[in-house]
Amino acid sequence: MIKTIFLTFFLIISVVSAEEELTNNDIQEDIEVYEEIEPNVDCLILEDENSIICKFEATRNIEDKQIIVEWIDPNNELSRQRNMIIPAGHGSIYDYRYIKGREPGLWTFKVTLDDKSYSTQFELK
Repeated sequence: MIKTIFLTFFLIISVVSAEEELTNNDIQEDIEVYEEIEPNVDCLILEDENSIICKFEATRNIEDKQIIVEWIDPNNELSRQRNMIIPAGHGSIYDYRYIKGREPGLWTFKVTLDDKSYSTQFELK
């Protein structure tokens, strides 16, 4: 009887330890799969769709990352600011605006992540 209890207990401990080790290895493998890239921003103007689409891309992370997105108009005034979250496991986020109603000139799309800023400019005619 004691041998049966001991064997059952030993079997349960072995299975739990193996599952924990497997889970930790899976997380480590996922981290190693993420390619390290330099954060960057880019915008695309789609005149036929009346849209400006901007993208921020960074290295994927196992945690959510908070960023600040800013659209700065040609007069260097803040047109819009948004706090956004890049979900864990993701490496990019998009924001868009309509062209119609936007002031012509040189616009800036700026993203702040971890106290560092990344920006690009585009011109509306």
